Amino acid sequence: MTGSAVDARRFAPATQRNRGPILEVLRSVLPTEGCVLEIASGTGEHAVWFAQALPALIFRPSDPDAVNRASSEAWIAHARLPNVRAPLALDAMDPGWILPEPPVALVCINMIHISPWAATLGLMRNAAAALSSAGVLYLYGPFKRGGVHTAPSNAEFDASLRVRDDSWGVRDLESVVALADGSGFELAQVSTMPANNLSVVFRRG
Repeated sequence: MTGSAVDARRFAPATQRNRGPILEVLRSVLPTEGCVLEIASGTGEHAVWFAQALPALIFRPSDPDAVNRASSEAWIAHARLPNVRAPLALDAMDPGWILPEPPVALVCINMIHISPWAATLGLMRNAAAALSSAGVLYLYGPFKRGGVHTAPSNAEFDASLRVRDDSWGVRDLESVVALADGSGFELAQVSTMPANNLSVVFRRG
């Protein structure tokens, strides 16, 4: 849903539901200071919400879609927070990100199942290049565990995604962990979240 002609803010209902539980995990795993880069920010609501709750950190949204970046800019203008930066035009599959400042953490919410597997490959490759030792990579979304969906609703969601695009789909957590390991990340934490989602935290080895 879009805002008015003079308000480019967009609203994602899932954001209202998941931002509180995600914030509680981020409070416990993010560094105390530095820049947190969000990949595939969508509407931009998360970045502003997290920035308001964690004022010692700087948050920078990003998205390859110009409409989404405009929404992020509108949310930033609306919130008037000093610790949110302008959104970047980043695509997880880009061969190399050019960043204005080195991040201490990357946050990626609800992307890897609504994108080709190549986007997850690119995310890991670029995260490894962007994050220094002890940097944090945070993923949120539905995952299979041991090749099995964690709930019937996730199986139905997976099927609906594959109808829309056969390169999309709920990923195996073990495959993502193996990819992260090969990119120099260690699995630090897996937390069960509402609506059969997981928070998955990696640290740069």
